[in-house]
Amino acid sequence: MALVTSGSGAGPVINEVEMNGGADPSATTVRATVVQASTVFYDTPATLDKAERLIEEAAGYGSQLVVFPEAFIGGYPRGSTFGFGISVSISNPKDKGKEAFQRYHAAAIDVPEGPTGPEVTRLAAMAGKYKVFLVMGVIEREGYTLYCSVLFFDPLGRYLGKHRKLMPTALERIIWGFGDGSTIPVYDTPLGKIGALICWENKMPLLRTALYAKGIEIYCAPTADSRPVWQASMTHIALEGGCFVLSANQFCCRKDYPPPPEYEFGGLGEEPSADTVVCPGGSVIISPSGEVLAGPNYDGEALITADLDLGEIVRAKFDFDVVGHYARPEVLSLVVNDQPQLPVSFTSSAEKTPAMKSDSSAKSY
Repeated sequence: MALVTSGSGAGPVINEVEMNGGADPSATTVRATVVQASTVFYDTPATLDKAERLIEEAAGYGSQLVVFPEAFIGGYPRGSTFGFGISVSISNPKDKGKEAFQRYHAAAIDVPEGPTGPEVTRLAAMAGKYKVFLVMGVIEREGYTLYCSVLFFDPLGRYLGKHRKLMPTALERIIWGFGDGSTIPVYDTPLGKIGALICWENKMPLLRTALYAKGIEIYCAPTADSRPVWQASMTHIALEGGCFVLSANQFCCRKDYPPPPEYEFGGLGEEPSADTVVCPGGSVIISPSGEVLAGPNYDGEALITADLDLGEIVRAKFDFDVVGHYARPEVLSLVVNDQPQLPVSFTSSAEKTPAMKSDSSAKSY
């Protein structure tokens, strides 16, 4: 694995942010790594093994924070149309597309409230073993619905929580559910206030503002967008938020996906060769002043690493604090609904009608 660096430190933990605290004043530098690597598609145990090797390697370089790409666990279904064809229609997807979704669903992971899921438990153990804060892109399975999510872990081996992608993009909306305002966390850690938005969510000004209002200092942006224009968005966010931006993308070739006919790429005219690069990466780390500290890398799988001078955050806020002295709340304001949006709610048993009570006592299973 190639190491791409710019420029070291340590620390524990962790509540959702309150507007005090933040970066440890005694820790002036944080070493951070964004991982640019491919999922082992349809093989979640092998992907977890690969993740551990990468975390171990990053920790060996002294990294305290390790950020993985969007959908690293579970996989980003690049090129797959799930039977809908290139243009989505209201017609039923082909049976082959449904079978592809069944396999994709099986590769996703459960993220229970506990958490007690085996994959979440293992990821927490990795963070604890290598003493890193871990930000991991996953495909989360809740029942039969999938969500594109980011999970957060601390160096004590604890699962902190998750962010679910609020707005899937284009064909993603066919296979992923929508997050809500209850999972937009920013965690107050000894390294600074850490949060994440996923891919094109980062283009949503109001959603970014919600993170700025929580005081985000290390802004993680796992993505699947490898276009050069993505770099402009990342630089803008660093300047706008006065924060460090860490964007992690996969680097993958056609051979990193199962071969045809098991997995077929759509929208490319013809099936690409095994060595065709289908996502060239572009992972990058940018400072609050807009300086590129490491990356963007388009050469292959790599660990993109930089030392973050936390003093830069204060210096950047001197002339522009988007939710502070540069705000005009009497003219422009934002209200965020941070309550879970449930499709079905059940009242407590105490509120059941007599008919309901007698019916529930009539049968037991």
